[in-house]
Amino acid sequence: MLRKSVLSTALAALVLALLPGIGAAAPKSAKPGHVDVLFIGAHPDDEHNNLATFGQWRENSGISTGVVTITRGEGGGNAVGPEEGPALGVLREGEERRAVGRAGIQDVHNLDKVDFFYTVSAPLTRKVWDEQDTLDRIVRLVRETTPSVIVTMNPAPVPGQHGNHQEAGRLATQAYDDAADPAKFTGQGLAPWSVGRLFEADADGSGGTGPDCPFTPDDPAEQVYGVWEGAYSREHRSSWAKVQAQSARDYRSQGFGDTADPPTDPAEIDCDRFTQIDSRVPYTLGNTAPDAMLEGAALPGKGGLPRGTGLELSTSEQHPTPGNSFTTTVTAHAPHHAPLPGARITPQLPEGWSVRGDGRLDGDGKARFTVTVPREAKTGTGYRIGAELSSAIGHGQTAREIEPAPAVTAVPARLPQYTDFDDWSARTGVPQLQGGWENTLSLGSGESRTIPVRLHNNGERAESGTVRLDLPKGFTASPTTRDYRGLAPGADTTAEFTVTATDKQLPTADDGDYRYTVHTTSGSGSQDTGAALDLVPATRIPALDSAPKLDGIAGPGEYPGASLPISRRWEGDPCTSARDCSGYAKVSRHGDTLYVLTHVTDDKPGTALSAKDCKRHWRTDSVEIDIDPRGTGENTATTFKTGILPWTAEGGPCFERDADNHQGGAETAPGMRVAAKTDQPYTGYTVEAAIPMADLPSAVDPARMGLNILAYDSDTTDKTGQTRIGWSPFSGVQGDPYRWGHAELPGYQPPPDRPAQPSEPVIAKTAARSIDSPASIAQSARDGIPLAGQQAAPTGDRARLAGPALLRGGTLTALVHATGPGTAHLYAWTPDGRTLGSRTIPVHGPGTQRIELPVTGTPPAGTRTLLGFAAEQGGTASSTAPILGNRAP
Repeated sequence: MLRKSVLSTALAALVLALLPGIGAAAPKSAKPGHVDVLFIGAHPDDEHNNLATFGQWRENSGISTGVVTITRGEGGGNAVGPEEGPALGVLREGEERRAVGRAGIQDVHNLDKVDFFYTVSAPLTRKVWDEQDTLDRIVRLVRETTPSVIVTMNPAPVPGQHGNHQEAGRLATQAYDDAADPAKFTGQGLAPWSVGRLFEADADGSGGTGPDCPFTPDDPAEQVYGVWEGAYSREHRSSWAKVQAQSARDYRSQGFGDTADPPTDPAEIDCDRFTQIDSRVPYTLGNTAPDAMLEGAALPGKGGLPRGTGLELSTSEQHPTPGNSFTTTVTAHAPHHAPLPGARITPQLPEGWSVRGDGRLDGDGKARFTVTVPREAKTGTGYRIGAELSSAIGHGQTAREIEPAPAVTAVPARLPQYTDFDDWSARTGVPQLQGGWENTLSLGSGESRTIPVRLHNNGERAESGTVRLDLPKGFTASPTTRDYRGLAPGADTTAEFTVTATDKQLPTADDGDYRYTVHTTSGSGSQDTGAALDLVPATRIPALDSAPKLDGIAGPGEYPGASLPISRRWEGDPCTSARDCSGYAKVSRHGDTLYVLTHVTDDKPGTALSAKDCKRHWRTDSVEIDIDPRGTGENTATTFKTGILPWTAEGGPCFERDADNHQGGAETAPGMRVAAKTDQPYTGYTVEAAIPMADLPSAVDPARMGLNILAYDSDTTDKTGQTRIGWSPFSGVQGDPYRWGHAELPGYQPPPDRPAQPSEPVIAKTAARSIDSPASIAQSARDGIPLAGQQAAPTGDRARLAGPALLRGGTLTALVHATGPGTAHLYAWTPDGRTLGSRTIPVHGPGTQRIELPVTGTPPAGTRTLLGFAAEQGGTASSTAPILGNRAP
């Protein structure tokens, strides 16, 4: 009997190891487009900080990585040429492909969504990108590429986090679930695919450098992994950190061309950090190996379980109250959802937590436990709830985080983006991502605002108690304490306080993050909840009897108001001295027009751009004026933002509107005028602007207009900035209207016909397309995955190159065989990525069409013809063919 049992177990292990399942790598010979790891980002270069990791995995473990880039970065600057819009997008795609190629990454899938402008708003990004369409494309690519692991960006609205990055992380997280759900996106005609593990390429905490990657997470329950960049690459004969630095230099258009090499001391070389969001597979808790993130998914588990084994843990509550119980469900199965021989689940709980349940799997492969939270458990603190799977063929672990809640939760009013994120994470099934930051609101220096505190009863009995705001010195609350009575289980109520910043000498902006505590009592005890106030500067804009002369000079009586300091840094390199970069601004009003004068002290002028290139002002010395007419903007699409260049190659100043309600040149602000004066000898410059309030997207609220004045300092001639200073300088503040300063306009009343609601934003949606990218077409022809995450052209409306193309006398002749109508995009493409000729022509089909394509120069060996076909019925087809005829040897 014993020998039979051992033989049966060994046979079972052999059979299970051969079965496909969750996260199991597809046979590469059978699926050319397969990758083991898929990185999902928003722009070219979003992956660059992790290329050392991806390169190590490929070289040491044979793990392939692919990249999904939602946009081609058309909204970025260009430090290398005049390209903008779609042309810049194609340029940036080329940079990205060169950079990731150093790490051995061959597959880059662009989704053709537009990079419209810098924003910190995920909701605005969602709208512009058409969230459902973008999600459809990502799900399609997950099902096409069958990755075992997804790595993405931080989906949370942490201060300064790009809204495009947030949305990329959210879409990747949703795709992790939806790609595995056979009921989602059924029209794709693709089999569902279950990714094994999901990570964000980020971690909150403190850590050091060196091979051991020391790190202490801010939340001890989070599962954070480190991969040292200093590991040696046999292929490159250098450290991966140096390879990553070389890759960064490939993103030259974004100013990365001067990226420095890593330190020579290995102990000073950094680590890449990753935080696990979710997992469906067993792994080993505490595994710190460089490939630990791949365990159980792209690589076999260390406990002997075959790849494709499933292990998931869920809880009935994310925020149980101390002293109460919740249900933990663990689901386990062998590959292909087969039973696991001899399987048993053992809970792994924090010390002092109790559990009931025998650990046996039922017929659905589930084991359920009742877990009781001890009364002394800390609320507002994350705890790790784990489980170990033991079976006749191996063992493994999994875990997730929960956070006990007090009997009564007190949440002060929060920014809309925080509420939006919490709603999304609950809806998406990742509530563990909620609340990873303090609730933050802004308050003007010397001003007051109402802060409502929402109280929620999490317990099973009615509660009564008090709420108090414990504020730092320089702030007061009225009243100091509020009572609540008889709050029923599951019910909410609100306690309101008026908070005043009484000390006008308190630092604002970069030094203006003031933390306070909401102290709540109930029948079960007391609870402190942290929150913060961003103290922003405030001013009064005086009215003038006559308009200032617009000449770049502050004439007598033209600017009688306060001088606004704009010398504090909010991004970039520190100023070496006041002579390097500093300044002040003054604002006045005459009638319905604002006048802004800004003086900048500077030691070296930046590049003089052509007046025809008056855009993306952060590339050189410039002044930015930001106005939020109502003072309530969630994002800059409801605001007015202008960038002013103090000089151009033609001599005078120019201005544009960027990242606001209506971007563009002078035509989008027809009444605006600018003047500038440069100091001689050069010690800086003065910019003066007249901005009619009729050019703003809505009527101004004279009691609370949002205002910020920023300066960009560039000491180079390569169209890159070094330092950013301003009046209200928080990180990422150019996209954060709530952290701009406040301006009061005494005596001003907007015209009665001016709308209080901002007009609908005008946002350019012209993006580079994969059908216009030879590199994308070549990749699609190679791996068979349709362009841009879209569907394949239907069989009855498809085209392909019918054999080799013939080159004679500088003309390439290709035969295109079509089964239906569409548009052919033809390219002569060299092995080093150059386009020697291109042509776009309608195909009427069905049938074979002869297309001639002029070619420049003599094609080198290996040059091929590429065809990207956009079918009239929708979808694409890509093919490639060699070239016969006169070419270089």
